[in-house]
Amino acid sequence: MAEETPDNAGDVEAVNKRRVLILYGSETGNSLDSAVDLEDITERLHFKTDVLQMNDVGLRALTEYPLVIFVISTTGQGELPKNARIFWKRLLSRKLRPTIFNGVKFTTFGLGDSSYSKYNWAARKLHKRLEQLGAVEFYARGEADERHEDGIDGAFLPWSISLRSHLLSEFPLPEGLEPIPSDIQLPPKVLLELDSIMEKMGEDTKDKGEPILDSKAAWFSHVDAVDAAAHEQILREDRLSPTSQIPFARLSDRAAASIFRGIDYLDRLNTLKDDPVKYSLEESKSCVTQLPPEDLLPIPHSWTATVESNDRVTPENHWQDVRRIRMRVHEKFPGAGQSPESGSHKASNGKPLLGVSLYYDPGDAIKLYPKNFPEDVQALIDRMGWNDVADERFRHFTKRDDGIAIEHAPRDCHPLQNSTLRQLLTNNYDITAIPKRSFFSYVKFFTDDPMHKERLSEFADPRFTDEFYDYTTRPRRSILEILQEFSTVRIPYQYVASIFPIIRPREYSVASSAALPDDGENPNDVMVELLIAVVKYKTVLRKTRRGLCSRYIESLMPDSKIRIVHVEHSAGLQDKELVRRPFLGIGAGTGVAPLRAFFWDRSFTESHGPHVLIFGARNREADFFFKDEWESYDVKVLTAFSRDQREKVYVQDVIRREHRLVCALIQQHAIISVCGGAGKMPVAVREAILDAMVMGGLVKNEQEARNYIEYNNDYWEEVW
Repeated sequence: MAEETPDNAGDVEAVNKRRVLILYGSETGNSLDSAVDLEDITERLHFKTDVLQMNDVGLRALTEYPLVIFVISTTGQGELPKNARIFWKRLLSRKLRPTIFNGVKFTTFGLGDSSYSKYNWAARKLHKRLEQLGAVEFYARGEADERHEDGIDGAFLPWSISLRSHLLSEFPLPEGLEPIPSDIQLPPKVLLELDSIMEKMGEDTKDKGEPILDSKAAWFSHVDAVDAAAHEQILREDRLSPTSQIPFARLSDRAAASIFRGIDYLDRLNTLKDDPVKYSLEESKSCVTQLPPEDLLPIPHSWTATVESNDRVTPENHWQDVRRIRMRVHEKFPGAGQSPESGSHKASNGKPLLGVSLYYDPGDAIKLYPKNFPEDVQALIDRMGWNDVADERFRHFTKRDDGIAIEHAPRDCHPLQNSTLRQLLTNNYDITAIPKRSFFSYVKFFTDDPMHKERLSEFADPRFTDEFYDYTTRPRRSILEILQEFSTVRIPYQYVASIFPIIRPREYSVASSAALPDDGENPNDVMVELLIAVVKYKTVLRKTRRGLCSRYIESLMPDSKIRIVHVEHSAGLQDKELVRRPFLGIGAGTGVAPLRAFFWDRSFTESHGPHVLIFGARNREADFFFKDEWESYDVKVLTAFSRDQREKVYVQDVIRREHRLVCALIQQHAIISVCGGAGKMPVAVREAILDAMVMGGLVKNEQEARNYIEYNNDYWEEVW
């Protein structure tokens, strides 16, 4: 093997120079998903790839990589996501030289929603600023629109496929080195292991400078293995164990050197396999409760809240279940080392700690963290054969290139201390999500059934986009249902963190004012109200579906304790001068929630300007939310109930009908706020406002109307 070193030294050096930095800015996780997909592409082209959120890197890091790829979403009013704003602030520094990024090669991919007026502004601003500082675009930027019939994939897939071709062409591989094919499994980034095994870490004192013999792999140099499936599982567990000193690829083989962080072809299992092993599901353990447990997860910057009420505000026979949730947010006691409900708030010196109360503004939002239900978790445990370890304690870890294991949980995964596998599946991993394409890329390796493997491979292949959407997105098939249908798939528990997505929080606009009084015992607690439409529908398969968070919200009982995160959206409409101006709110359905917060908050100022609400829904009797409150907030309400008459009427129709009123408000520099579902509504409202200005004689044409609003009015959208 030593004789090979001179021959392949240049190739190894060339591979080591192939480095890519992928930076993402994401509010809901979509940009992170796209960044991970790009990571798979670049690693299969032998680029050493680092994926980080933008706030985690300094500007100098960009100069240390030959290539940099940005994936960024636009949020709010053309803003960058929170995890990109620190980076953006650094970019805007006036102290930066215009040549600071000379030599940096980059590209950007933006994720946006064309129903917003500032579509993909974050990516466009970022791209322009990087070029101003000397960076050079190495590949044309891309933009995805969530309104596309195929969603983000409609633009991302062709862009990423072309990017791969461009990388192969402009950055060719060393002679004799080929891209890693899709039928080779890349090593997982994060793994799970039993706590009892993790405790053995550090016990091995072998000299890391000497090659380590892979004794387990020697079993597979023969084709007459007695039990191929059992041996394969033993080898897999040995390789994934954090105490194993065997790197994913052998240390000195030429083949291993040619596959960056990949799997050595010589280490692939060389066994003859009979028919796939048949498994029978173990009997399910009975679930004591059908509701998710009230585990309070250690979520950074979170608050503990107690649900005061969870009332349905639409009739039982109405097609939509809308909930008005009232919760008490408890004050925090920094440094107490205890939760607020523990009753002891003293520092180490015995002195009382001062509590911190939540404060929020109209336009802000609350993140709720849903959980899986016990019966679904048990169904997955049964299906995968994990009952023997389901209630054992587990830890996350990752393996370095030298084979050393370090404890490391995935980003945004906040498990309880000493979590069991069952708790992780309940609190942290989304087992009922509609899967991404990458899910199939992973699970196809965990079946021996040729037909199942072929079908799963097709769903993972971008060439079969229609088949993928027909099977997953359109019928809304969940991961759990797919695993039940592909009954030969057996996922080792070690791969849970790599295959199942993290449960992401759902964000809901605050429907109340921070001045909402609390009649509880603690005057420092703060009350918050939300108005939430429960997602429940029937698919093309005529199956009833409920969103994970919707189902969780339905289950919240009074006195339930939950974790929430406050999200500031910087509406910036609470300035005294702005409060004196008129406020024109245009809301559809539950989009009235943030408008209620604005009107409520403004009503405390005697000198507030006129309040006008144009509200749209289906039926006056079923959907007229907060109808008994508007008078107390000094609001003039104009309604559009689309199903209460033969001719459908929408908010845009009311805007045109009331063009004189609309023009009068705009002339008084009114604040205009549009809230509700994304899609056609925000676009139709903008067009109706422009039409009303022309109809009222305020301007001559649409372009003049656009310019007038841009320079004279604050226009704020909150759509989802």
